Amino acid sequence: MTSPAGLDDRYDDPDQLRDQVRLLLRYRATIALGVLLGLLGGLFLVVLRAGTYTSTSEVLVRPRTDPFSTFGLAVDNQVSMATERQIALSATVAARAATALRQPSRANALSADLRVTNAPDTQVLRFEYTAGTAKGAARVTNAFAEAYLADRQARSKSMITRMTSGLEQQLTQLTKRINAKKSGEAAPGTAGLQQQIGTLHKRISDIRAYDTSGGDVVRRAEPAARPSGPGPGWLIPLGLIAGLVLGIVLAWLRSALEPRARSVAEVQGALFAPVLGILPAPGADGELLEVGRADGSRAEAYRALAFRLRGGDGRTSMGTLMVVAPKRERGVEAVAVNLAAALAESGDDVLLVDATGQTPGLSARLPLSADAAPDGVPEGAVVVDAGTAGRFTLCPDGRGATGDDRPAAPTAARTLPYADPGRPTLLLTAPLLDHTEDLSLAQRVDGVLVVGALADTRRDDLRQLRELIDCAGGHIAGAALQGGPGRGLLRRVRDGDWVRRTRERISPTTPPAPPAPADDAVDKPTAPVQDDTLAASR
Repeated sequence: MTSPAGLDDRYDDPDQLRDQVRLLLRYRATIALGVLLGLLGGLFLVVLRAGTYTSTSEVLVRPRTDPFSTFGLAVDNQVSMATERQIALSATVAARAATALRQPSRANALSADLRVTNAPDTQVLRFEYTAGTAKGAARVTNAFAEAYLADRQARSKSMITRMTSGLEQQLTQLTKRINAKKSGEAAPGTAGLQQQIGTLHKRISDIRAYDTSGGDVVRRAEPAARPSGPGPGWLIPLGLIAGLVLGIVLAWLRSALEPRARSVAEVQGALFAPVLGILPAPGADGELLEVGRADGSRAEAYRALAFRLRGGDGRTSMGTLMVVAPKRERGVEAVAVNLAAALAESGDDVLLVDATGQTPGLSARLPLSADAAPDGVPEGAVVVDAGTAGRFTLCPDGRGATGDDRPAAPTAARTLPYADPGRPTLLLTAPLLDHTEDLSLAQRVDGVLVVGALADTRRDDLRQLRELIDCAGGHIAGAALQGGPGRGLLRRVRDGDWVRRTRERISPTTPPAPPAPADDAVDKPTAPVQDDTLAASR
């Protein structure tokens, strides 16, 4: 069967299954936790069942019959095994068994571990008891079976006593009537009374000869040779399998409830735009500029991103590109700076606009060149030395030194008129979800590059960003994602907006000293040029 587009879709299911497996494998710690819990559960059952033994005793219940009043009734109908089972589990039988075991205070505790069952269509009660020792289990089981028979015998004797007592009262009355007749003048009917007395004597004699044992022990409990239940060879593998299933279920629940984007497909589905590159996480040294000054996978990833932008949509290859993150993202500045260096390495005259309004700005954290800014750029622009990649022009934010966190639209508006279709211009703005005023710039640029981080950026934030840019008339050229492991809960809280703003309020406002120049630029007066440039920008 083919799809409407004429393509065979029989290979879609394996791809979807493979994606689901990869999605679950992102939660390897959760799956490992499930397996560990299953293993611990199996070991707990091994320890719990290792010292437990079960013994079984069987009792044949005899029917309690009355030879004088049960003519024509089936014997089986005179025994209710359900009733007998309830009697075997009663407190009276438990008290008898506890007394026989010389533990009268533990009657309730002993009955808690007792099981009494009855096989269908039989008159056999099966007593099962579980204890910590094999001999103890057998001893308690036999005590309960004997206590049940003793209770049944006591009830039978009580019934016989009641029946004979009633018959003896009748016999006494008949004897008195005979004596009264004998003392009278006439004694008609005496023979009939004597016959009744004989019948009563016979009934009393038969009842007293009735067997009151009530049943027989057909199987005595013996000490078990090994503990009850499955052994460690079964419990541990079953625990591992159950733990694996639990871990997979927990991983699936986490993936279903996870608000963050965990894959490229989720980012593309939220933005309706392609992912142009997966960038490695920034290094521990904290250096922003790597293209042209350092070799490694991160620099090559930035060059690949520049190549895709240049060879992709014509609107963004040689035009103005807005680089933005949904919310504050640590790597958005590194993406903008290294993308500018990668474009400059290809021979382009690149203009990078710092419109974030952060303190310190990019001009205080990048190696500046003593060369004068080229013509056709805003006043106060500086030249950044990108090492072997060449030079690119940076237009710093004039409000960066004030420490104000207001939107950066004035700086961008002042720079956009200088944008040249033949010169790539990168506009680095503040997070759009925090500063929605910058959305007015989306329709004035040729494209928007969204920067995020896998396992950190929320899908809802990406959807909201896409909706805002579409409503503002902008165009999302693509996304650049930073890979690597996601941040833990403590790290996400530490990097949160509220914690960041609190840290900025209590931190000093004096910008840090600029980084030391590279070896090939020691003889360049970098610091004086930087100071003059900042003074001119003010």
